[in-house]
Amino acid sequence: MYLVDTNIFIEVLLKQEKQELCKKFLSANIGKINISDFTLHSIGVILFRYDQADLFKRFVADIIANASTPVLSLPQTMLLNVAQAKKDFNFDFDDAYQYTVAKHHGLKIITMDKDFQAVASSDVMFL
Repeated sequence: MYLVDTNIFIEVLLKQEKQELCKKFLSANIGKINISDFTLHSIGVILFRYDQADLFKRFVADIIANASTPVLSLPQTMLLNVAQAKKDFNFDFDDAYQYTVAKHHGLKIITMDKDFQAVASSDVMFL
């Protein structure tokens, strides 16, 4: 089971350089994919910045329609762990949050973000 990082979805949504690689991973892992609430909100921020509110709407509709792609968050009691992940790995907030969500839910992070190289390879897969 996977926690897919924001950059994987953005690569596809904005048709960037590695979109085909990301699409292939997503298609091959339907039913194994999870996203964090932070990812959902970040995608909204990015797409709105590019004046792509309709694309965000379609993305959300796909997530809602595909009940096999849960949107995960952290219980309040786990928020302190985000700060600990910052301390342990020198992450910025978004990476610390993603890492903590993945650990809490027992998921492997799928990303292209090299900041995750500080984490054990068993916890992260790079596309």
